[in-house]
Amino acid sequence: MKIIDLTEDKKDLFCLCLEDWSDEAQEAGPKRRQWLDRSEKLGLRAKLAVDDNGVEGGMIQYGPIEHSNVGGEGLYFVYCIHVHGYKQGRGNFQGHGMGTALLAAAEADARQLGAKGMAAWGVWLPFWMKASWFKKHGYRKADRQGISVLLWKPFTDDAKPPRWLPQTGKRLEPIPGKVNITAFSSGWCLAQNLVYERAKRAAAEFGDEVSFREIDTSTHDAVADWGIADAVLVDGKSLQKGPPPSYETIRKTIARRVARLK
Repeated sequence: MKIIDLTEDKKDLFCLCLEDWSDEAQEAGPKRRQWLDRSEKLGLRAKLAVDDNGVEGGMIQYGPIEHSNVGGEGLYFVYCIHVHGYKQGRGNFQGHGMGTALLAAAEADARQLGAKGMAAWGVWLPFWMKASWFKKHGYRKADRQGISVLLWKPFTDDAKPPRWLPQTGKRLEPIPGKVNITAFSSGWCLAQNLVYERAKRAAAEFGDEVSFREIDTSTHDAVADWGIADAVLVDGKSLQKGPPPSYETIRKTIARRVARLK
């Protein structure tokens, strides 16, 4: 196994989170590519883990925290670390140290770039991006927001802990007589992009009965202004409470709200 920097010829695969076999990833990947192209100009870094056969099995993306969706200064922020775990496509690479190697490489790179520490987010529940995994690698809790935990590892004595940007409560005024869908979309997360794409497609089926409005939260200032990085709200209520809901589920949710208009 070796860790390599992301190269131009691997960017499409990277934006599909190594799931080039998945139709769902293909649906959400273009928006992520737009985010990548913008963010690289702001210092985003990315690496791939490649096995002995030259197959990409893991990835990490990180960048200056000042351009991320959390608050902090002088740190680098890990948006995502992902090791392919499906039998489909390239196969299951989990359990062989790829995640540990990717994190170590990113930390070493951030130190060379002058970072005062590394920040990451995780969930305290035992699934993807587990906070407990980061704690095993020397990270400690800095802040918490619901099930999401913000963690960090200082490199210098004067490093300051990161923080979640506070929820501001700011919302768009609803359009009377319509089902109002508001999509806060940053573009960095394939799963969040999938919810956005499905909601947008489903909303279009109902014509003038539904108002679909997108708020671009790809910048730090936009997240700070709204207090939300990624979410799809249907009449003010979050559409997602776990893994990305299917298109059918999203359509049914919208249909129920449309029926109440009559």
